[in-house]
Amino acid sequence: MDHGGVRDVEQAGGRGGLTAYQAELRDRMLAAPVVPAPEPWRPVFEGCAPVGGLLGIGFAAHPENGRDLVMVVSGDGHGLFDAVTGERIARDRDPDPDAEECGRDAPPGLSCPGLGPIAGRSVYIAGLLGGALHTGTGDGWVLEVVSPDWPHDRVLLSRGSSMPHRAPHGEGWWHIFHSYYSELRAVGFSPSGRTLAVATSSDVTLWTRAPAD
Repeated sequence: MDHGGVRDVEQAGGRGGLTAYQAELRDRMLAAPVVPAPEPWRPVFEGCAPVGGLLGIGFAAHPENGRDLVMVVSGDGHGLFDAVTGERIARDRDPDPDAEECGRDAPPGLSCPGLGPIAGRSVYIAGLLGGALHTGTGDGWVLEVVSPDWPHDRVLLSRGSSMPHRAPHGEGWWHIFHSYYSELRAVGFSPSGRTLAVATSSDVTLWTRAPAD
């Protein structure tokens, strides 16, 4: 999604060749501070969960309670987080080298073998080696990544409009994450739409919301 030329703005490296609207949009992106995600979203961690050498993340559902789980793949092994409490419920520091290679398999996709309560299942992973997570939910929340000061990426959350950036920042759209210190790996919602994740090369940040009534 480019919402009126955000990507063109990112690649232009300045105002040259930009329309007045594109230049104004770029300026609005640059001026928008990072703000908390709006209700009903709440942060899972106090800040983020450090994960050195993070390569990618994926989602799964707990087989007993249905909660979203987040699997994190890094150079130090694999970890599994409860996406509601933030608890790390399983960890494998030395994954089996004879198992799936987390993204180096042939299509249909990037995957890793699950661990803990999802052992024996395959988990789709998005990150450094490719792949993508859901950028929207069934009830209208949308995520996008823009880079008005490339190479730094900004994550924007919006809802309910095809042109959210026409509204004031903090009303129609929210700048919820600025990756100025590490390389962005993956951004997206869980399949259930109840978890929002941003993964960089050094950490993972999660937001959660209660299931819809």
